[in-house]
Amino acid sequence: MSIEYSANKTILIAPLNWGLGHATRCIPIIKALQENNFIPIIASDGVALALLRKEFPYVETLELPSYHIEYAKNGKNFKWKLIKSLPKMITAILDEKKMINSWVKKHGIDGIISDNRLGVFSRKVPSVFITHQLNVMTGNTTWFTSKMHQHIIKKYQECWIPDTDKKINLTGELGHLTTNHLNLKYIGPLSRMRKKETPKVYDLMIILSGPEPQRTLLEEKLQKEVLRYDGNVVFIKGVVEKNQTKLQVDHVTYYNFMNTKQLEQTFNESDLVLCRSGYTTVMDLAMLEKKAFFIPTPGQYEQVYLAQKLQDENLVPYATQDDFKIEELSKVKSFKGLSQFKETIDWDSLFFIFEK
Repeated sequence: MSIEYSANKTILIAPLNWGLGHATRCIPIIKALQENNFIPIIASDGVALALLRKEFPYVETLELPSYHIEYAKNGKNFKWKLIKSLPKMITAILDEKKMINSWVKKHGIDGIISDNRLGVFSRKVPSVFITHQLNVMTGNTTWFTSKMHQHIIKKYQECWIPDTDKKINLTGELGHLTTNHLNLKYIGPLSRMRKKETPKVYDLMIILSGPEPQRTLLEEKLQKEVLRYDGNVVFIKGVVEKNQTKLQVDHVTYYNFMNTKQLEQTFNESDLVLCRSGYTTVMDLAMLEKKAFFIPTPGQYEQVYLAQKLQDENLVPYATQDDFKIEELSKVKSFKGLSQFKETIDWDSLFFIFEK
């Protein structure tokens, strides 16, 4: 039974600008809002906003202040670099809070969906928080960062987790609590991708993402490693620019970025995927039922945890950025690869919160 929504309510959707994952997993939500007669307004900053403007050229966009999240060159310094960024982050969160309050009235906003943006919230309209990290892994400070995050989530009317609450799931300890006092909804994995039967064009697809300088460091390393790979390679750098560029170097086809349609086609045309172990990528690979190899972002505990979990479950092997050699890809043969969760997302019941 489909729920009839009252006409054209305006929903602000705001992903965090931390790599491209938060922005790309909001794509299916924005499409579902449009299909259910809501008017989405997109709010973000940096490359996340640039990507969504390319995907939705006719949707209104608003710019939020940057969190100024900087990565360390050395993964070991990741946490301290993040702690150093905290004053700037807190300023940005307080600024976006003020902006949201004025935008609710100015743009006639009827509901809010925040993907990990901590200041995107209003008491005046139903506000939803999306995260796959109920526990925020930060090494020996995990307990503290998790409690802080859960305290922020508590103020939202609902928290949507893009995973299943069944025993077999994708997030493990990241997205599941032993006890909780939060209004959680497990909505099933979110992906903008669809599996298609298509002839294989590439033996290997390399796709990069994530904040600098780690994205560039991995790009430089893989450009050397891929010279020793025997087979056709497509290499997507994950640099969102005004125009798409394509460059052929021997057996490697380089792109700066791809839009969703091209990316979906290329994933389906590729035999094996080499990428980061960010959660959005994990969900995309599961939807596409792909074999993959992971290189977690150095020092990013969440990516390291996911890579270890999926390797332990004999699904996807991984290596650290420093240790990776192209020969490691031969390990993939003895792993199962990721398989799809056959759940469809019940948008009707999810969006019902905006009718209250």
